[in-house]
Amino acid sequence: MIIDSHEHIMFPAKMQLDKMDAAGVDRAILFCSAPHPEKANNLNELETEMNTLYKILAGANSKEDNIKRLKKNIVEITTAIKENPNRFWGFGSVPLALSLEETQNWINTQISANSLCGIGEFTPGNEQQIIQLETVFQAIINTRLYPVWVHTFNPVTLSGIKQLMSLCEKYPEVPVIFGHLGGSNWIEVIKFAKEHKNAYLDLSAAFASIATKMALVELPERCLYSSDAPYGEPYLYKQLIEFVSPSQSVAKKALGENILELLERINLI
Repeated sequence: MIIDSHEHIMFPAKMQLDKMDAAGVDRAILFCSAPHPEKANNLNELETEMNTLYKILAGANSKEDNIKRLKKNIVEITTAIKENPNRFWGFGSVPLALSLEETQNWINTQISANSLCGIGEFTPGNEQQIIQLETVFQAIINTRLYPVWVHTFNPVTLSGIKQLMSLCEKYPEVPVIFGHLGGSNWIEVIKFAKEHKNAYLDLSAAFASIATKMALVELPERCLYSSDAPYGEPYLYKQLIEFVSPSQSVAKKALGENILELLERINLI
């Protein structure tokens, strides 16, 4: 089974399914989205969509607004899954800056109750937000084990990535997916993941094709194919893995076997 392990929900759903079909993707894991760049027809329209995300990263929205937005996003994800149960799974967002009790309640009512199979994407706009992730890790330990997907490209710095690494070390039970392979810090991320079995490498938006190649060579059992659609194309990222992979068996692992093994092992599917 070919599984795109990270796509943002797109509208209309037919656009998403058409991209999956063109790439030969059997199933995609959907993530929430604030902007919808798939709606943009030119640069000005894209900037308008992306400004929504930039305001969130800058902390311009209130806690109440963020909670309302994330609940709406999760409804969008769960609706898409119900309409296409054989094509989609989903990860759900969790607000930062909640108390431990509030975070545990959110996981129980928004993630577990909706049969989602992971938590994220977190896109920390600053290092304080990475520190706040510890509450999420604690809540996962206290409720149900879920993989956590964290964006590790810009605006996340190497210092921020190292803070995330510290959380991986402190909570070795929690699978942590390093989104976009650490960006320009991909060497440090691969080296860390080799020494920590709960670290997984997301291959979308890779800094360079050599980063993807080295991840597949060094850690074939924990690389995850994803496109980050609509920011990336499922077809192109699948081709990249097939082209740079050291073998067909390694490519098969990255293109679906690894994420399937992770989710089955912790009884999420």
